[in-house]
Amino acid sequence: MDYKIGLLGRVVLLTLTLFILSYAILNGSGVFITSLFIILVIAQLIFLINYAEGSFKKVRQFLDNIKQNNYSTVYPVKFDGTETDDLHIEFNAILAKLKEDQAEKEANYQYFRSVFQHLSIGLITFEEDGRIQILNTAAKRMLDIEQLGNIKEIEQVNKELHNAIQTLKTGGSELVKIAHQDGIMQLSVYVIELVLRGVKFKLVSLQNIQSELEEKEMEAWQNLVRVLTHEIMNSIAPISSLASTIRGDIQSQIEKDQAVPVADIEDYLMGISTIEKRSEGLIDFVSDFRSLAHIPVPKFSAIRLEELFDQLAVLFQHQIDQHHILCEKKIEPRDLLLFADSSLIEQVLINIIQNAIHAVQEAEDKSIRLHAFIDEAGKIIIEITDTGKGIEEEALNKIFIPFFTTKKKGSGIGLSLSKQIMRRHKGNIQVKSVSGKGTTFKLIFNA
Repeated sequence: MDYKIGLLGRVVLLTLTLFILSYAILNGSGVFITSLFIILVIAQLIFLINYAEGSFKKVRQFLDNIKQNNYSTVYPVKFDGTETDDLHIEFNAILAKLKEDQAEKEANYQYFRSVFQHLSIGLITFEEDGRIQILNTAAKRMLDIEQLGNIKEIEQVNKELHNAIQTLKTGGSELVKIAHQDGIMQLSVYVIELVLRGVKFKLVSLQNIQSELEEKEMEAWQNLVRVLTHEIMNSIAPISSLASTIRGDIQSQIEKDQAVPVADIEDYLMGISTIEKRSEGLIDFVSDFRSLAHIPVPKFSAIRLEELFDQLAVLFQHQIDQHHILCEKKIEPRDLLLFADSSLIEQVLINIIQNAIHAVQEAEDKSIRLHAFIDEAGKIIIEITDTGKGIEEEALNKIFIPFFTTKKKGSGIGLSLSKQIMRRHKGNIQVKSVSGKGTTFKLIFNA
């Protein structure tokens, strides 16, 4: 029977019974008849309420099944065309779709979990309280552990690794060396902070780059030996040749047992002076190399960038005035503080500003701009921009290589030293240049 017809029929029957009850009371019918109709009205009310609540109970049961992820319930269908039958058909269709979606999500979850576990990169996810969510096979192998309940347990494996994971923010990375049964491993630690359904957690990736570092290290040594051999041989060859010539002449004069002419003595003195000068140049070269190889450990302190920029302006004031250079300074905010080694960062800025002054000397528009600010990621940035001749694309990839220089009298140490200082500060140095338009050096400090 149709739900509406059934409900309407019960309402009509109840109304009719109430009408008869009223008629009986008004006409003074007996107590028995009146009581009978009162009982009949109460019974019809109860049946009406039960009939009306029947469908709501089914809806509540249906919603409870959804809340409990119970999609296996099947509502009976009699195919008699009633609204209850139609309701059961819709319920079954919705539950079937939800069951299918749940199965698909479970399949996707298992698929991604399988991919996650079989990645060669170690991956760890943990919540704010340190509880581990996922730990893949590669991470277990790198850390040489069977299981991990809390991220604090990594401290027992390697304190430096634990400190890096706890302190690094989104996008931060660090190299950590750990001992492993297969040998020393260099792990590149990368961290991302995420929020999922209001829950904060960290995703940590661990990648063993020991072989890549060894390859790069070997390549670096080969380049270094090549540079040292070239520079030293360029200095020693003329020294050796000149010394041999002077020795031969003196030996000849001794064998002849003759007085040495004044002109020859002057030639000898000139030759010895040349040998001395070239030897001093070789000593300076070795000294530069030593300074590159022995960078002091940074002594961190709070630096007011406004004061640092003012000190640099005073330091370069004479050169700036001499070459008629416009120097601009901009700090956002004005009270911006940098936590770093003041003397080392000052040395980096001196190297870059000195190069900028040299670059703009022959330019029509001679200007240098210092700009310090905080970027979108919360990192402190210092930009040094000049309007000089720029750097050629071929040289741009080599300017940080030790002893490479585009200047006639340059040592090629300054920028390489600056890059190493920035690495000691867990930062980086980048350069952009357009030939004929200028160059921008960017110092990036991870906050």
